[in-house]
Amino acid sequence: MPTYLPFDERRPSSQYQDMLRTIRETGVQVETKQGETALAVAGHQMRFSMAHGAPIITERSIGGFVSKAIGELCAFINGARTLDEFRAFGCDWWDAWATPAKTSSRGLADGDLGPGSYGHAFRNFTTNLDDPDDPGFDQLPHLIQKLKDLPLDRTAVMSPWIPNANHREAGVKSRNTIAPCHGWIHALVFNDKLHLIHNQRSGDTPIGVPSNMAQYTALGLMIEQLTGYEFVEYVHWIQYAHIYSNQVEFVDELIERDPLPLPTLELTEAGKRVTDIHDFRADHFALSDYHPHPAMRGIPVLT
Repeated sequence: MPTYLPFDERRPSSQYQDMLRTIRETGVQVETKQGETALAVAGHQMRFSMAHGAPIITERSIGGFVSKAIGELCAFINGARTLDEFRAFGCDWWDAWATPAKTSSRGLADGDLGPGSYGHAFRNFTTNLDDPDDPGFDQLPHLIQKLKDLPLDRTAVMSPWIPNANHREAGVKSRNTIAPCHGWIHALVFNDKLHLIHNQRSGDTPIGVPSNMAQYTALGLMIEQLTGYEFVEYVHWIQYAHIYSNQVEFVDELIERDPLPLPTLELTEAGKRVTDIHDFRADHFALSDYHPHPAMRGIPVLT
């Protein structure tokens, strides 16, 4: 696992607060298709040294959701694209994205998110969208093998974006019910140390981004386990970082809370025995040293 400093030696983290403050103070007010205006900035980076803790936000408690977020990532890794497949991983919040109205208008079966969704792109990446027998390309095992075989190659990259599945123009609907917002991964090895860069197309910073930070930190731990490279840094880029107008009052409170040290996220003993990326599950991860500010109820979620 990462070489975490003892908890009392970790510096408090303000990276997440700094991002919220930047959007709050310099963001451009924009219209959105969700019907609520937003403050947005074009491009923001957060950088976390794993020695000072895992990027699980402490500005408000999200400890109860971390395991669910990791379970969702495990579903993506295993190719989940239907509501039933997500439920098998404990993810019961995808119904709004696979309503009969959304699926039928895109020519999809009931409960199917489509061939441009996260799971299909992660596990079965293909531009041949209409052949159910095309297995596509399973990206993560190849990324891991490339890191092991060619650590200096700089091309250990994964994308959730299948262009023709996400094509839209006037009168044309995409072939998925939601365009992937996160999951562009670049894993780099410097002197046998793993640095994971996560690029995110669009990020609802008060609600979605904290879950994504937890998910891809967990992915860094998975890659560490399967390659043997110590996971030392997590870098998170968000291209369209935003706060919806009806979230502003909550964000203002978050910004005023004192920065705190980050917690420890590690594999359990069972997790340390996993040898295939597809076999990780949420219960293979343990969160400790987590002493956040109180949870914050009622932050609006826009779908």
